[in-house]
Amino acid sequence: MAVDYLVMTAYLLGLVGAGWWGRRRAASRSEFLVAGRRLGPLMYTGTMAAIVLGGASTVGGVALGYSYGISGAAMVLAIGLGLLALSIFFSARIARLRVYTVAEMLSLRYGDAASVISGVVMWMYTLMLVVTSTIAYASVFDVLFDVPRWAAIVIGGTIVVGYSVLGGMWSITLTDMVQFVVQSVGVLLLLLPIAVVKAGGFAAMADRLPHGYLSPASIGGQTILTYVLIYSFGMLIGQDIWQRVFTARSDRVAAWGGTAAGAYCLVYAVAGAVIGMATKTLHPRLADADQAFAAIVQHALPAGVKGLVLAAALSAMMSTASGALIASATVAHHDVWVRLRRLVRPRSGDPAPGEESGGVAADRVAVAVLGVVSMALACLLGDVIAALTVAYDLLVGGLLIPVLGGLVWRRGNLQGALASMVAGGGTVIAFMVSDGLLANEPIYYGLLAGLVAYVVVSLATRPTEEAVVDAWRRRLAGEHPDRPATAERPAAGSPAAAGV
Repeated sequence: MAVDYLVMTAYLLGLVGAGWWGRRRAASRSEFLVAGRRLGPLMYTGTMAAIVLGGASTVGGVALGYSYGISGAAMVLAIGLGLLALSIFFSARIARLRVYTVAEMLSLRYGDAASVISGVVMWMYTLMLVVTSTIAYASVFDVLFDVPRWAAIVIGGTIVVGYSVLGGMWSITLTDMVQFVVQSVGVLLLLLPIAVVKAGGFAAMADRLPHGYLSPASIGGQTILTYVLIYSFGMLIGQDIWQRVFTARSDRVAAWGGTAAGAYCLVYAVAGAVIGMATKTLHPRLADADQAFAAIVQHALPAGVKGLVLAAALSAMMSTASGALIASATVAHHDVWVRLRRLVRPRSGDPAPGEESGGVAADRVAVAVLGVVSMALACLLGDVIAALTVAYDLLVGGLLIPVLGGLVWRRGNLQGALASMVAGGGTVIAFMVSDGLLANEPIYYGLLAGLVAYVVVSLATRPTEEAVVDAWRRRLAGEHPDRPATAERPAAGSPAAAGV
């Protein structure tokens, strides 16, 4: 284990170094929150793949493969398909808006009344994503270093919060690239082939696996549909995903880089399911499917390689945590706190939503505070999967229709958007109360209610004012009133200038 500890320690020290490096670059709000909107195709692809493939995609994807066979890839496939849809159909338009949050987009499209409500929902979702990711990587620290759970949370959380506060999105981008490489090598190039060989090859696995493990639909059609509705649609509107789109230096980078990341997710999905099937072949009677990843790593890999694969799993979890943390801080500061303060006590010095310039002290404070809050919640909560499901259902049920409707349907208006948020979110809550938090029905009926409310109310009320629509069209076309002349010119010597 000494070699494995050395590999893990070197990896963690590298994350701290990345945070220190990013500190010098994050001199403005734009640099801190969206890496100056200067990422090229390579860095954009890596950071986008890293944010969407977290602990659930790695440890959870292997567990689903262990339980259901090849159809266990369905959850991560849904994530990949959602990212492909976002990149192909929407990311170019999103990047041209040059905003910081989803709520700012809704404010531009419909008016400020839509932003605070959507900001609160988005903040709840991103915060719970931080908490679940914190619990996930803390479990790895707990096993590796044999420390109490609270200490594991504090150790891992301090590292994540530290590099996020120091360099913001620049630090997170660099650590994401490290995590993307480690994840690719550890899971795809090492664990996958070694697990298959240890299991005797695909022919031996097919003979020894339970009936139905080679069927692409054995997990159940309703489960697959629910994965698509929650995760594919969640990719279209999640603040953590949009904030990565905002980092692209051009709409072309956002479209092509995101498409490459989505294709990578599809490969990763199948790999996770196959690793789970190999584990089922070697260890058919595990007490809990969630132990499948740890079991195959523990018993199939040699020293050194084991440390690298554990670092890969840890990297996936910490990447999701750091991305969700800066997203949660951005929403909490810009969409909730600043807007509420402007309503209660307007001040001439308050930044306008989407402002590119300005200091980053308040954003750093927001990241630090929410990082501490997420660690405290992770210490208090044992299992937050139900809470994360609630957050995803509320996010998709309440915001999917207003966001996508605003992008594709000119006739949609503020009244329709607000009605959709209330009807969709209210229906989700009602069916959760009646059918249970983890039931499939809340998201089904929530989306239907939100769609009907959006269309009916929009058609029954006056269209959006022409001045607002005209300003919206100009932003979609890439015309930004405060856009600096050098926005698309990367600094000399930067990764973007080198075409990375």
